[in-house]
Amino acid sequence: MTEHTQTAYERVGGEAAVRALVDRFYDLMDLEPAYAELRALHPTTTEGSRDKLFWFLCGWLGGPSHYTDRFGHPMLRARHLPFAIGIKVRDQWMACMVQAMHEQGFDDALIARLKEAFFKTADWMRNI
Repeated sequence: MTEHTQTAYERVGGEAAVRALVDRFYDLMDLEPAYAELRALHPTTTEGSRDKLFWFLCGWLGGPSHYTDRFGHPMLRARHLPFAIGIKVRDQWMACMVQAMHEQGFDDALIARLKEAFFKTADWMRNI
């Protein structure tokens, strides 16, 4: 008999928890002056961005493939090339996401694991 290893998607609490994380992330971008440069890269309204990040994170965390079902392969770097993403914006994205994870009550071990994975992806998005 094999033991089931929980995915990060399951550990965070599934779809509702991923939606809450994404919503808090975007709310923080709107509220916190420390994330101003990151916010400036987004449209005036963030509904579309929220949905895309939610769909992407569900699959990225090991849950349903909402994003790829709608759009195919994420091609993250190509989709982000039109935006000037440097170290400052990368670091704002990371700080905003880490703050959102803490505020959503993710356990410290999971935050550490996700922070490492998020950083690799966020750093790969840099183009300046």
